[in-house]
Amino acid sequence: MIERPYTDDDLRIEAARQHAALTADLDFTGTGEQMKGQEVTPGGEVDWDDFRDETFEAAQRSIHELVTGAASLSEWAVGLGADGLEPVEHAVSLQADGRPIVRVHFAFEPGMPEEMRIAFVEGVAEEIARVL
Repeated sequence: MIERPYTDDDLRIEAARQHAALTADLDFTGTGEQMKGQEVTPGGEVDWDDFRDETFEAAQRSIHELVTGAASLSEWAVGLGADGLEPVEHAVSLQADGRPIVRVHFAFEPGMPEEMRIAFVEGVAEEIARVL
């Protein structure tokens, strides 16, 4: 048997590096190509293709900027996948002067019941509020 000259952490670090590289040099044209044929709002009746050129291009530019300006969550995403956890839409945000200053996102074991997930998130939010 060949001994592995690398660790699981080494694999995760490289996977996170590659994941981050996928969005680091995003092609502007590719952003528009990805929009073609897609619904503006899932389940809606309007596609990005329905907009005139200047409207489509303005949306394309905004989407491109959002993707390229997004925080790098590659290490977090790879770690979640490796641990078998799934991120959920639940989050706790703290605001000051009308803008978020802290946001906590959650990931759970796939079999955890929704009621337990909600109770956990609410418990965290209540504890943070109690301390502040």
